[in-house]
Amino acid sequence: MSKMKAVLQTEFGGIETLYIGETEMPVVNENEVLIEVHYAALNRADLLQRKGKYPPPKGESEILGLEASGIVKQVGKNVKHFTPGDRVMTLLAGGGQAEYVKADQRLVMHVPNSLTLEQGAAIPEVFLTAYQALFFEGKTKFGSTVLVHAGASGVGTSAIQLAKARGCKVICTASAAKHDTCKNLGADLAIDYKTQDFAQAVKDFTKERGVDIILDFIGAPNFVRNLDSLAIDGRLVLIATMGGIRLEEFNIRSILTKRLKIQGTTLRARSNAYKQELIQAFSADFLPDLASGKITPIIDSVLDWNDIQKAHKCMEANKNVGKIVLKVK
Repeated sequence: MSKMKAVLQTEFGGIETLYIGETEMPVVNENEVLIEVHYAALNRADLLQRKGKYPPPKGESEILGLEASGIVKQVGKNVKHFTPGDRVMTLLAGGGQAEYVKADQRLVMHVPNSLTLEQGAAIPEVFLTAYQALFFEGKTKFGSTVLVHAGASGVGTSAIQLAKARGCKVICTASAAKHDTCKNLGADLAIDYKTQDFAQAVKDFTKERGVDIILDFIGAPNFVRNLDSLAIDGRLVLIATMGGIRLEEFNIRSILTKRLKIQGTTLRARSNAYKQELIQAFSADFLPDLASGKITPIIDSVLDWNDIQKAHKCMEANKNVGKIVLKVK
């Protein structure tokens, strides 16, 4: 069987376990596309998987990487919309940080001619996660007020832009050094989570009304203040639990009195049929805006994939604003 290079691990653990090594090439079935990867992007899920805390879904590649861009090299006999030579980007459950990756045709998108492959790698996971949280789960409508935590992250910068494109007011939390980026993307208010009480800042900004939707990645440390920040009939969409999963205690009364909805969501383990529906809806709603430059992927840095340890270190230190992209070819 043919071989390729990929980001591999000696064992679960720290960044020192990562290296570029040789492994078997993927083999496509009749419904899959083989992509020569030019760029792959780094996500928080990769850091968790590296530590042994977020395994890939059963049957998926154990190689890191949830999104990639490149050139189609081979297609299965049932593939209809892609041919060798096409510039594409794809959502993955794993395998993106390699010289080649296979993808279900339903999860592959053409990269608009106006965008580079570098930009294409920074789109699928974060924009689809943000789109799912805002519109599939959060039921965001024109004129809603949205609070986006981790506003300078990959998903955060995507969510700010998508919400503003739908005529929403956007509040975000981020460290002070990242506020200008968030505001330039359209945030109406940026809150320094290190020095400010975001719940009080939200009340002040909304004149005590609260926000309609909250996208949260932090979990337990934010939970009580999130409920306090929501307006009547507000929705909390929990995307991750980076800050912890356990609460000492909290009063559930506001859930009843404000008729709140609390929704957890993931994307990686969803069915390909669900992901196809999500991709089709996102493509219809926002791919033209990406092509025109009305919204854009925010790239913090592009590193050679041989610097994979440096990339993980940077993300763990929360130094990046937007995406860290790995140059594979």
